[in-house]
Amino acid sequence: MKLFKKILVANRGEIAARIIRSASELGIRTVAVFSEADRDSLHVEMADESYSIGDIELSDTYLNIDKIINTARCAFCEAIHPGYGFLSENPEFAMACEESGIVFVGPSGKVIELMGNKIRAREFAQKAGVPVIEAITGKDPAELIRKTAKMKLPLLVKAAAGGGGKGMRIVRKAGELKDAIDATSREAMSYFGDKTVYVEKYLDDPRHIEIQIIGDHHGNLVHLFERECSIQRRYQKIIEEAPSPTLTPALRERMSAAALALGRAAGYTNAGTIEFLVDKNLGFYFLEMNTRIQVEHPVTEMSTGTDLVREQILVSAGNPLSFRQDDLKQKGHAIEARIYAEDPASGFMPSPGRMTLYNEPRGVNIRIDSGISGKTEVRGFYDPMIAKLIVHEDDRPQAIRSLELALERYVIQGIQSNLSFLAGIVRHPAFQNNQVSTRFCDENLEDILRQNKERKQLCPLFIPAFAYIIYSLHHNRRNPGECRDVWKLIGYWRLDMKIPLEIDGKHLKVRLCTIHRQHYDFFLEGSRFSVGVKKMTEGKISLEVNQRVYRVYVSEDTSKRAFVSCLGFNFEVIRLDLLPEELLPGESDDSEITSNTLLAPMNGKVIKVSVAEGDQVRRGDSLLIVEAMKMENSLLAPKDAVIEKIFVREGEQVEGRSVMIKFGE
Repeated sequence: MKLFKKILVANRGEIAARIIRSASELGIRTVAVFSEADRDSLHVEMADESYSIGDIELSDTYLNIDKIINTARCAFCEAIHPGYGFLSENPEFAMACEESGIVFVGPSGKVIELMGNKIRAREFAQKAGVPVIEAITGKDPAELIRKTAKMKLPLLVKAAAGGGGKGMRIVRKAGELKDAIDATSREAMSYFGDKTVYVEKYLDDPRHIEIQIIGDHHGNLVHLFERECSIQRRYQKIIEEAPSPTLTPALRERMSAAALALGRAAGYTNAGTIEFLVDKNLGFYFLEMNTRIQVEHPVTEMSTGTDLVREQILVSAGNPLSFRQDDLKQKGHAIEARIYAEDPASGFMPSPGRMTLYNEPRGVNIRIDSGISGKTEVRGFYDPMIAKLIVHEDDRPQAIRSLELALERYVIQGIQSNLSFLAGIVRHPAFQNNQVSTRFCDENLEDILRQNKERKQLCPLFIPAFAYIIYSLHHNRRNPGECRDVWKLIGYWRLDMKIPLEIDGKHLKVRLCTIHRQHYDFFLEGSRFSVGVKKMTEGKISLEVNQRVYRVYVSEDTSKRAFVSCLGFNFEVIRLDLLPEELLPGESDDSEITSNTLLAPMNGKVIKVSVAEGDQVRRGDSLLIVEAMKMENSLLAPKDAVIEKIFVREGEQVEGRSVMIKFGE
């Protein structure tokens, strides 16, 4: 078996850690590159060597071909693994590696160039006999509107060189087409350096199903079956599973054959994915080809018993595939859920910030791919994905139950996450009965949020109340982890403490009547509760209330907010009888922030200012577009007003809660 001695991983986060893990198991030394924002990241810690390649800007770090190639040379690397995203599908990068005598762990630059452009890839697929959807492309909005006049609505407008849902919009009214093309063209230029726009017939309620292929340099090409990726938000996948509960054996065979035909026609080597849309009649159409490892590759690995990253590295070193088509079988059912720092109740707005607690679920059939090893700060510069949670069971119903339980046991505090939303999806009858499409989240969002709210309301508030009070009595905020004597803290004479709390906006008054060792007597809303602490570790409490035991997680931030997680939900708790600590240097008490200002909702980059000082705006008008975690967020006028002062410029990085616009009185 041929092996590289050393490879560079040209990526960050969970995929960089994933690649380093497989390479290390092969006995290959690894080199990480990092921006200054990632200096303390897990992939940097895991690699044998690590090199800083710049500050924060992507163009200066993870998208800088020259820096990455030069680093690989200086570190004497024989190969570069690009992961996914960033430069993974950049033909210039692949060709630069080839020209430098460095092996690119992926297909050739020519194949990436061919399949990376939706227009050329579609034409190529059509020639290879793969079904395609009617489509028109161009760069001039007027010409595109004229050409698409005879196409039936709805239409899908997307960036020709795009991927991952970036630069993609549905148009259901003819008057919306120009705006959609303008916005898509701008995003396409920003993300991919190519403003070509692609307009195709939009299939209502399709399923998104993809076929994993991998080939070597010895003429072998196989498929590893399919993944169902229909559960999406903002055109980005959030739940994937294998095998697809939709495909019949005959359709699976036809789609796999089509994927292999396309791969053979392209002379494809290494790992790649052919993505299809499947309509209500089980007709399938080529969507695009991803010439890289996919985010969702773990469900294929777990359902087929393979290591795709390991195989990628071995194939790139010149080895033949370690398996043949007949060796590959689907066993059991795997489901992956992507954990994001975002708020589903606020349109999936990104939620960067500092975690106060992080706890991963554990189990024999649970796998977590993550770029972090504990609580950390989620930066607004990069994608909001925190981790991927994958379960593998004998069948789909078992996998759904295991995923729901694992999501409930996954704890992230201090920032918003989509954990409870994902749990709501897998609990939803439509998902469990496979009544899904790519519009599932759009159609069921309010229903899922409502059901989650109702489930949370069934969780007794005495659990977060008692858990937080016990935590606050025992936890030294200035020296986390050091337990303090309760009596020294509260004084032996205080046998009847009255503690006012605010839990998710609701006010409670809790009486702590007596304490005896690890037993507490509370009085709340006319009832007496006997509470025992069975076990307490940093952030985790096993709480016995009236002979029932609850697993509860508690943490605090620096502004006296506490977070309590139990039964799969997070509660925000404020103890009203404690004075806030002194503000940290640089923090604001918001005393000058009024209803006449527009604040940045998150850390991000201003990419468009749509108004000027003196403009009259109406409620709902778009004022600015802020990019955070690879998403554009349009900030709207909260009322009819005059723009008095604009404090930001296009291209400027802004901090969350900083004042961006002041309105006239």
